Amino acid sequence: MAEDNSYQPPKVWTWNADTGGTFSKINRPTAGATHEAELPIGKHPLQLYSQGTPNGQKVTILLEELLEAGIDEAEYDAHLIRIGDGDQFGSGFVDINPNSKIPALVDHSGDDPIRVFESGAILFYLAEKFAAFIPSAAMARVECLNWLFWQMGAAPYLGGGFGHFYVYAPLKIEYCIDRYTMETKRQLDVLDRHLASNEYMCGEEYSIADIAIWPWYGAVQAGTVYNAAEFLDAASYTHVGRWAKQIASRPAVKRGRIVNRNWGPLDRQLHERHDASDFELRTQDKLEESTANTAAEFADQID
Repeated sequence: MAEDNSYQPPKVWTWNADTGGTFSKINRPTAGATHEAELPIGKHPLQLYSQGTPNGQKVTILLEELLEAGIDEAEYDAHLIRIGDGDQFGSGFVDINPNSKIPALVDHSGDDPIRVFESGAILFYLAEKFAAFIPSAAMARVECLNWLFWQMGAAPYLGGGFGHFYVYAPLKIEYCIDRYTMETKRQLDVLDRHLASNEYMCGEEYSIADIAIWPWYGAVQAGTVYNAAEFLDAASYTHVGRWAKQIASRPAVKRGRIVNRNWGPLDRQLHERHDASDFELRTQDKLEESTANTAAEFADQID
């Protein structure tokens, strides 16, 4: 491909807020709050502020897995942070996460609230707190952390690299798509080779490593994010596919993946989660049906 010299970087970069692209209205080169906004606090010690992106799903899946395992102390409130509207730049959220990224967690179970931000840190914190979904044997524990931090380092190339340039960038740039497609396929190959001889990322034990990796790479392999499964020849990564389907079938994963989700089929959107019954009573299809029924009853009364 011939080199394109149409753009020459200036000596000092200046921000052009009108560069376009899906996230141009919320991306900016400075940190800190843009507006005052208190965060709600629910009834449980664990308060999660998030949206159901792959990063957000990691934490809600783990919390649901902890509850599925009978750890009642893991009950939580999940508040929706609408990142497209800039909720993450509110003063309350910035106090919890100065990096203004979801998810963010506050643990009110002790004398002083503990804030935890970055999805990997939250997974590790909860696994340690409840002594679950992290191996206790030294070698297996290190292997779990190896793969947890692999995901934290690798996924930006998948999401911010491949996903951005393949789906969201205002221009299709061959060099960028080729560069990040190569890296995404290399990462899928890393996973596929490892899972060829391991049921889960840490051998036979399901752990926070699987919970961290699945929402990104399982979804890419299945084509549920970026609609790129054919482009990536994702079906060829058969061991990733086996592992992804195995995890997707878990009841806690089915619940956790829809928490704080505000797009897609209405029955797979649970904007906020404050009680286990919300999965049966407060998914968006049921809320909108209830609203429609109430409006119809009111109309009948005034006719």
